[in-house]
Amino acid sequence: MCNLRSFFTPLLAVLLLQSLVVVVSAQGSVSTWKTLTGNPPLVIARGGFSGLFPDSSSVAFQFAMLTSLPDVVLWCDVQLTKDRVGICAPDLRLDNYTSIAQVMQNKDKLYLVNGIPNRGWFTVDFTLNELSLVFLTQGIYSRSEKFDNIYPIQTVEDVANLKPPGLWLNIQHDAFFTQHNLSMRNYVLSLSRRVVINHLSSPEVGFLRSIVKRFNLNITKLVFRFLEPNVIEPSTNETYGSLSNNFTFIKTFASGILIPKSYIWPLDASTYVQPHTSIVSDAHKAGLEVFVSDFYNDVPLSYNYSYDPVTEYLNFFDNGDFSVDGVLSDFPLTPSATIECFSGLGKNVTPQVNLLVISKNGASGDYPGCTDLAYQKAILDGADVIDCPVQISKDGIPFCLGSINLYDSTTVAQSSYSNRSQIIPQIKAGNGIFTFSLAWSEIQNLTPVISNPYSKFELIRNPNFRNSGKFLTLSDFLALAKNTSSLSGVLISIENAAYLIEKEGLPVTDKVLDVLSKAGYDDPTSKKVMIESTNSSVLMKFRDKNNYEPVYRIEEDIQDAQDAALKDIKDFANSVVISKASVFPESSSFLIGVTNVVPKLQSHGLSVYVETFSNEFVSQAWDFFSDSTVEINSYVMGANISGVITEFPLTSARYKRNRCLGNNSSLPPYMSPAQPGALMQLISPGAMPPAEPPNPVLTASDVEEGPLPSNTASAPVPGGGAAAVPPGAPNGLPKIGACIFLSNLAMIIAILLLL
Repeated sequence: MCNLRSFFTPLLAVLLLQSLVVVVSAQGSVSTWKTLTGNPPLVIARGGFSGLFPDSSSVAFQFAMLTSLPDVVLWCDVQLTKDRVGICAPDLRLDNYTSIAQVMQNKDKLYLVNGIPNRGWFTVDFTLNELSLVFLTQGIYSRSEKFDNIYPIQTVEDVANLKPPGLWLNIQHDAFFTQHNLSMRNYVLSLSRRVVINHLSSPEVGFLRSIVKRFNLNITKLVFRFLEPNVIEPSTNETYGSLSNNFTFIKTFASGILIPKSYIWPLDASTYVQPHTSIVSDAHKAGLEVFVSDFYNDVPLSYNYSYDPVTEYLNFFDNGDFSVDGVLSDFPLTPSATIECFSGLGKNVTPQVNLLVISKNGASGDYPGCTDLAYQKAILDGADVIDCPVQISKDGIPFCLGSINLYDSTTVAQSSYSNRSQIIPQIKAGNGIFTFSLAWSEIQNLTPVISNPYSKFELIRNPNFRNSGKFLTLSDFLALAKNTSSLSGVLISIENAAYLIEKEGLPVTDKVLDVLSKAGYDDPTSKKVMIESTNSSVLMKFRDKNNYEPVYRIEEDIQDAQDAALKDIKDFANSVVISKASVFPESSSFLIGVTNVVPKLQSHGLSVYVETFSNEFVSQAWDFFSDSTVEINSYVMGANISGVITEFPLTSARYKRNRCLGNNSSLPPYMSPAQPGALMQLISPGAMPPAEPPNPVLTASDVEEGPLPSNTASAPVPGGGAAAVPPGAPNGLPKIGACIFLSNLAMIIAILLLL
């Protein structure tokens, strides 16, 4: 292992140097920053890459350096052991983020911390040698536990020996250590003779004032850390809120402040952002740098940010009024990419990658799907194509709605139409009130409901607008799109056509063709029309329309496709929609490989669009670091897909413009695609997720189907045509790993395996 370490240390340096070259070039393209110094903000990695790995573990620190900006600063919360050794640990108590409770049973104690009783295993009760038996664990239980009990506790000098670009020591509880006859002051002064400390922070005024004259402030910046506004600072007996109005005093012992996000952008009771305060400009006027804490990709953000961490960072970096001087993050890759790739981008910047951004029911992550508000937001956010899943009313009016079952997207269950419920197994198991059971005038009166697919995780979308907007007829939708110059086309989705024709007497395909023609979309100079369906019989109806692009949607997750199936698809479609799992299959939310589905489809001349992209972090594999931009980048740069179907078009549209894609031959590490399966290699064998059964292979029989019934095949069945008809066989299929180019990120993970 020693020989391996000696081999890979220079390789690590080469990777970091490559990143430096790329980033310096990128920084040259950014206009002057509104920080105190005019330099780009610092990225401070709290406990390393602690959003994924155990806080303050060696792998977390190394991963942070390898995936972030070249000047990333490593943050260490310093605690003292019984024998006066400084260790990096997020809290005085060890039991929440180590295995100590299992290793040293019945050795917990009760102490007062800031006057509040706390029971646990405290660092002051154990020597470093005793702690060598203890391993780090993930202290935030919503994060993966797969990297627990692998990495030992790190001393401050262990972290310094990694030679980080910057080292930030935070002293949170000087008074507590003093009570236990341990001097944090003596420790940091002694350490500073051996280790370069770039930043030293504390929430205790007395501690900072006691050391300010003992440090070379050109080397070590002292930073006063603010706690919540109503908390009392013990040295001054003032609240932190009060101290935030006295920067002249703070300037006497510090060169900067570290404040929670809410000091800058307060939130109202409903978790919406309020106008920013003047604290950044006030601090800058006093000559103080402003660093901001509490950045986590996997904690619900303000609804204004639509679960997109890049949008949140931009609000602190690039809001037109100020820029903070640095951010403290558990996911340092995200602010690194935000600073270098996305800050200062205008909406008119030339796209750097060929990617079609297609909305999913409009911007349905922000407003109720298929409403005027959802479509307007999708257009404003930069979607290339807006979509209309066509449903049809009882009186034959085609309109846009994400589901044929009104239960899914309206308040119909609480309306006067609740007695129209029926069971139609050909469409959906269980009860439903279906669009063809109500006239359009009745549907217009229904209240929309925003989709909340992750409500079980308590992740709710834009609650202030959960019932806002109005539904559009297909005709109104097409008129909106035609009058919007930024759109390149529309996507019309048609499902359940055979049932609607045969059982309800509603020729939905003919209705769509008629409305498209009347709206002028038959004109070759008009916008592109994409017709999507899971049924080849529907697409055959549109095959001869030169201006229409038939899009075949494969509902099931597949691992491969037979050539015969692909040849059949090519006979009636120009492109295919597949699921994310058909590209990167997962096990326990870890990517386990990559299929050959995309290259195989493309080899048959089919464009490949992938669905559905959402911003909520629980919708993403761990490999994407709870960052929707990382996920999109991995599908685009790693799998070479043609387009994304997304509920949040802003994230994908912004991704297309990011400046870091301008030179694909030298992507920075924070813009390298995830390497499927690589992260799993860092998991200990005993903690590996279980093997998943393979997905099926798409066969010709899955694709083949007869033509649609004629409009006169049968009269409508009274009561909605609920006669039992066996559903068609689903597309079924498995997944095969194919090669993807080895990204910088994959090289990084390979290196970590050998360190």
